[in-house]
Amino acid sequence: MIEFIDVEKRYQNGVKALSNASFHIEKGEFVFIVGESGAGKSTIIKLLLKEIEPTSGTIVVSGNNLQDLRNHDIPYYRRGVGVVFQDFRLLPSLNVYDNVAFAMEVVEAPSRIIRRRVPMMLSMVGLSNKAKSLPGELSGGEQQRVAIARALINNPSIFIADEPSGNLDPETSDEIMDIIDMVNKQGTTVLMATHAKNIVDSMKKRVITLKDGFIVRDDEKGGYSNEA
Repeated sequence: MIEFIDVEKRYQNGVKALSNASFHIEKGEFVFIVGESGAGKSTIIKLLLKEIEPTSGTIVVSGNNLQDLRNHDIPYYRRGVGVVFQDFRLLPSLNVYDNVAFAMEVVEAPSRIIRRRVPMMLSMVGLSNKAKSLPGELSGGEQQRVAIARALINNPSIFIADEPSGNLDPETSDEIMDIIDMVNKQGTTVLMATHAKNIVDSMKKRVITLKDGFIVRDDEKGGYSNEA
């Protein structure tokens, strides 16, 4: 599903963000990526989203070598990857329904499919009664639920979460993780970058630990390593 082979990323300022990174993630796995700020977590996500290119090495997703993707192929590739961020990134002028529907509109989904899918997705994240609310009228946890619904609305095979609980209280974080865990159990591959030690320790999923751009641990059912 996802394979990094000796991937290195060096930025123009000379900073090496990733060094000889190699790992393989199977379809349907749930993997945490942990490490202190600057360890390389965001670099891995940007590489997977084709926002940046590796300095060397190979990245393969669903059998496709990302370096071989042409510019016009990138939007189609990204349709198979749902992403949520710590800062939600909702469109403030659109209500909840329209924020989620927008992700289907940009891929030119038929209106009848949008009308069927959006309510289903809002129900899944527990926001059926908030469809007409604007983002500014929602709590942080509710906004993150909208972001998750938007990320999943086009049935991506891969779901990436970049510090999804970073701005949330512990109870709300647990609720968000329950949703993400449910998504994984439905067959979606989940890759989550986080500093949340309590979440990592409690879920007992695979944990890849980064330090100064190097993978220092890769535990099948691990916890938040002290090396992070």
